[in-house]
Formats: sequence, C-alpha cells, structure tokens
Amino acid sequence: MSKSFGKLPAGESLIRIQNSPNYRNGAFQNISETKMMADNTSYSDMMLEFLGKGIDRKPTTLLPAIRTDLRKLSGDLPVLVWFGHSSYLLHINGKNILIDPVFSRRASPFQFIGIKSYEVTNPYTVDNMPDIDLLIITHDHYDHLDYTTMKSLKTKVKKVCTTLGVGTHLRFWGFSENIISEFDWWDSETVIPGIQLTSVPARHFSGRTLTRNKTLWSAFVLKTTQHSLYLGGDSGYDENMFRDIGNKCGPFDLALLECGQYNTMWPSIHMMPEETVKASVLLKAKALLPVHWGKFTLSLHPWYEPIERVVDYAAKAGVEIVTPMIGERVIVGESYPNAAWWELQV
Repeated sequence: MSKSFGKLPAGESLIRIQNSPNYRNGAFQNISETKMMADNTSYSDMMLEFLGKGIDRKPTTLLPAIRTDLRKLSGDLPVLVWFGHSSYLLHINGKNILIDPVFSRRASPFQFIGIKSYEVTNPYTVDNMPDIDLLIITHDHYDHLDYTTMKSLKTKVKKVCTTLGVGTHLRFWGFSENIISEFDWWDSETVIPGIQLTSVPARHFSGRTLTRNKTLWSAFVLKTTQHSLYLGGDSGYDENMFRDIGNKCGPFDLALLECGQYNTMWPSIHMMPEETVKASVLLKAKALLPVHWGKFTLSLHPWYEPIERVVDYAAKAGVEIVTPMIGERVIVGESYPNAAWWELQV
C-alpha cells in the first residue's frame, strides 16, 4: 500500500485511543447519532450524481489571488491568510500557525488521479510558507491532511497539534515524536508561551481508506490573553454541541467554519450554509469567515453556491461576514474584506 495512505494507530497510541470516552465499539463516535447518508440514499445514488455533469461544479476561469509575503506578517493584531478550502496561515503573538495545509494539485492519495484543485492566478506552495511555529491538523481526510505537503513542510515545522491517532500518520511520514501533541475532545494545552489550544467536538468522521473512525476529528479553540479564535474543522450541524462550545469557550473574535461540500444525501456530516451562520451565532462569534470552499469540488452544488448562501443568510441574521480573496490579509478585529470577488468568475 502507498505510504500516502498513512498508518493506523497501534501500541501506546492505540491504548490511549481505547481509553478515550469518545471511543466505543472499536471506533470514535460523534456526540449525536450521525449517519453517513440520508435514509433514502444509497452509494449508487451518490455515484450516479457525481458522474453527472452538474451545473458550474468548478470555475471556468482562473480564481484571483493576492500575493502576500507570508514572511513579513506582523502587527499587534492577529493576521490571517486563507489559501482556499480549509488551509490558512495565522500570525498571532509573533508566531506562525498553519492549519490543514493542502498545496498538492489533488486531494487524493495519488497525484495522477483524484479531485483537482481549481486554477488560481497566484497559487501558494510550501515554498511560500515561513517557518511554522505550530501546525494544526483537524482530521485525517485528504483535503485536510496531504502526504506530499507534509513531506515538504517537515523541516519547517517546530510543533504539531492534532487529534488522537492522527499523529501516527505523521510519525510514519518522518515527523519527530517529540514535536507532536495529540488531543482528545476538551484537552487543553499551552502549546506556545501565551497561546492556549483546546480541542473541541465536531460532528464528522475520519479515515484515509475504507476503515473509518480509528482517528479523531475536531475543531480547535485558540486563545491568547487578548484574542479568542474558533478554528473549525469539518462538521455537520449540532445545535447543542455548538451552544455548549460557545458557553464554555466563547465569545470568539472570529470563527472559521465550513460552508461547502454539503448535500441532502449526507446532511449530518457537513453543514448547509445557513447552518454555518447559525453555528457562528451559537458559538458567540463576533465575525464569521466561511471556509471549505473555493478550491475543490467535493460535492454537487455550484462551486460558488456555498458562499452566496452564507452571505445571504448572514445578512438576514445580522452576522458580520469575512470573504477574503485567496492570499488576502484578514486583520482580526480591524480589517475584514467582504467583496463578492467570486461573482467575477461566475
């Protein structure tokens, strides 16, 4: 089997997983019952839909991108740069934190087959990244944890924080054991002086092969003495879950939440765009930056539909929305780009 598939936990890592209250009957479990598909759906239904042409499933022109020198991010306020989908760099307290980076051409175990990323005017690569003080991986799906990217980043990364079991993939790929911290839900650690990280529940699943849920999935709460950010991984909507996180950890200066790759055939594992806005309200977020769109076609909706629906519903709900172009600086609490740049590509 190709090394890109990773490796399942074993030994001491597996013992820790088996002792987790979130691991039952040989697999990690969501808080609420979570079916992979709607009751009236089959895998053959999904495959037939995917094989169909669909409407505007990907852009027909290059997506615009701003070329920002990532080695020169500075200032007293946190600065965030989004690279499309769920990959972004956060500069906070003088430290560079990289979340779910995927810079390969495809979200796939192989670069000769699989879902291609959209074409961008100024694409970012690992070579553009500064030294990384902290790498955060929310879960082990290919559009969040990419083997080729990890191999290239290895020498730049000083510390890694991820969820239970995911560290096994990284160690298998050559990351040093002593820089990896694996979190169960509600584990909290001062990962860098002045920066506290807490893993909080998400409603999703994991796995890089047909074997599922042997590693955990999570969102992360990042706090400094002055700022609080919600770094969301993939998650379906769960009102009680988001309310609980908001009550325990909120309010947040900014929440990054998934808004794309949804479908009524799998309603529990990804949020509809309107649910993304509702989740930000339950989290007590002052502003919302929608992610998990703008790079890969992993569902059946038009590529621009997630952001349009989020923007429309946020306006009705009175939620401040942040919609940067790829590479555009977001200065938390000060500069929130909100131009509808995708409309020029529709």
